[in-house]
Amino acid sequence: MPCNYVNDRLHGYLDNELDAAGAADFERHLQTCARCSRALETERAWREELSTAQLYERAPARLRDALRQVGKMERSPSAETVNWKWLAIAAAFLLVATSGLLTWNRWRSRDGAPALAVAAVDAHLRSLQPGHLADVESSDQHTVKPWFDGRIDFAPKVADFSSAGFRLLGGRLDVLNGRTVAALVFNRRKHIINVFIAQPGSIPMPSGLGSSQGYRWLAWESGGLDYIAVTDAGAADLENLRTLLAQE
Repeated sequence: MPCNYVNDRLHGYLDNELDAAGAADFERHLQTCARCSRALETERAWREELSTAQLYERAPARLRDALRQVGKMERSPSAETVNWKWLAIAAAFLLVATSGLLTWNRWRSRDGAPALAVAAVDAHLRSLQPGHLADVESSDQHTVKPWFDGRIDFAPKVADFSSAGFRLLGGRLDVLNGRTVAALVFNRRKHIINVFIAQPGSIPMPSGLGSSQGYRWLAWESGGLDYIAVTDAGAADLENLRTLLAQE
């Protein structure tokens, strides 16, 4: 589950809104919470990008004329009425430009990976902590698949591929981008592979192969479901597992 400090303290700490005791408490927390440390670094990177971005556009001549008329109105009540249409257009233009940049920044991480891929890597790292790898531990697909019934509103494909070198360890529920997803856990030569499965359109899934924080991810769509797999194993292993899952 997400750390409460991310929501409760992170932005207050960055904005210098915490008192000395609160700031010291958060800094102590950072020493033991990898999730908050990564969130802090990402937020700092976003703010740095925003501070250096050139959020301006040269105003059209008619807008400058309209603004001059505003100045005249302030100096003289009898001045010609300002063209508020152009002021509204300019305001809308600036809002769209700023919103677009904010959206872009929040969908890029410090290492260039899409935010959903970064979230999947974070979930993978959480799962490696003791007791977090699987909610249902079994290599039997007939045990793992029914476990998801009633817990999510779709049926993930579940299979054990031990004969191909990918042993099913179990499954669990996880959260990506605020949405509940299914997670299948496989073992490949002592490497853990998490395969996150979601309904199409429920989360903005990337596509293709990439890396983030030293881990590889592969995202694809198959059989009406979205997949993103994360591991520290080789890219070929991810491709092989994708092929196996597509055959089910």
